[in-house]
Amino acid sequence: MTVTTRRLLRGVGLLCAAVLGTTACGDRGSENETLRGVSAADVRSALAEGGSITVWTWEPTLNQVAADFERKYPEVDVELVNAGTGNDHYTALQNAISAGSGAPDVAQVEYFALGQFALTKAVHDLSPLGADDLGDTFAPGPWNAVRAFGGVHALPMDSGPMALFYNKDVFDKHGVEVPTTWDEYVDAARALHEADPDVHITNDTGDPGLTTSLIWQAGGRPYRTEGTEVTVDFTDEGSTAYAETWQKLLDEDLLAPVTSWSDEWYRGLADGTIATLPAGAWMPANFASGAPKGSGSWRVAPLPQWEEGATGSAENGGSGLAIPKASGNEALAYAFVQYATTGDGVRTRVDAGAFPATTEHLESEEFLGTEFEYFGGQEANRIFAQSSADVSEGWNYLPYQVYANAVFNDTVGKAYVSDRPLSEGLKAWQRSCIEYGREQGFTVDE
Repeated sequence: MTVTTRRLLRGVGLLCAAVLGTTACGDRGSENETLRGVSAADVRSALAEGGSITVWTWEPTLNQVAADFERKYPEVDVELVNAGTGNDHYTALQNAISAGSGAPDVAQVEYFALGQFALTKAVHDLSPLGADDLGDTFAPGPWNAVRAFGGVHALPMDSGPMALFYNKDVFDKHGVEVPTTWDEYVDAARALHEADPDVHITNDTGDPGLTTSLIWQAGGRPYRTEGTEVTVDFTDEGSTAYAETWQKLLDEDLLAPVTSWSDEWYRGLADGTIATLPAGAWMPANFASGAPKGSGSWRVAPLPQWEEGATGSAENGGSGLAIPKASGNEALAYAFVQYATTGDGVRTRVDAGAFPATTEHLESEEFLGTEFEYFGGQEANRIFAQSSADVSEGWNYLPYQVYANAVFNDTVGKAYVSDRPLSEGLKAWQRSCIEYGREQGFTVDE
């Protein structure tokens, strides 16, 4: 177990301990708990009165959003703090909440991690301020993600409907068709690798986000959560379909053993030795900044399907803005959250390359018709927006998904470095998640 994982688990335990003694970890308590009596009128008054709020975020487009917000409301000061990304961010947030001091007024939280904070009542339900009336404002995927556990525990800031990024030059050079199904994807992987042993269809060294997203798209629903009752089961048809297909890629050495976000990964994207990338719609800016030499070679296609003629998709990434209950300025915090997720801040972020969660922008011809120079002038947003509309319903994350993702490489990850089958790795991941959930006071079935 890595040092990062140990820090994360310690933080998760502290967060659960913070609510033990009055309720079991995961008990929602009273429904529709008020936002400390804050009303919409209080939000307007807070903007006029002014004050300071702290926002924990790693998202660079919020820098301009904060500057514009301060310009619009001169009495307000917004301090952006990057407390880290991934596990580091959540560990710091959990520790601040548990300590009872140092927590931000607003926190960026990825959708997979939100349940942990919502279930332990560490963040506010924003429904009393009218957030529950915003369903038509957001795409179904991100909206459903923030509405878990009987409230609205964040407002969606972005989303990650999936698509297939592929190197057109590599596919054209070797006469390989762009795959439309995952069976064709395996065939394309074989053809490309046979034509050039240096080329791999994609990279993968074990990624919980990619794994759960592809299971989601395949129709798998391994997680079920109802209050403190949880089910974890990776034996459903979708999980099995994913494992069988990905196992072929592993067995035939068709996946580049390269870790995402590494220098080697960016080089592979730039030179085409990594030929495709199934990922969320937030990826284009990373291509442009991390692999500029690949500009003009790459294109975007719909995500391959598990059955011929299907149109299902899934989310991969995305986050919302939540208000921790430890905030000392909830009214002003909500004003900023609204501005960044439903107000002028959305346009600012989209112009800077962020992918929106708002239906207004997803349906805008200006947005859909944006030409991406990196992708040879392709109007890639049309594919992303269609993917957003096609996201399959009914997906749940665990209320302790941060923990689950942290132990992925200790379980499923073994299949990438040994002869252990992916199916066995998923079973081990299932056992680990069940054991941990029970230790934390959940009722967990399989």
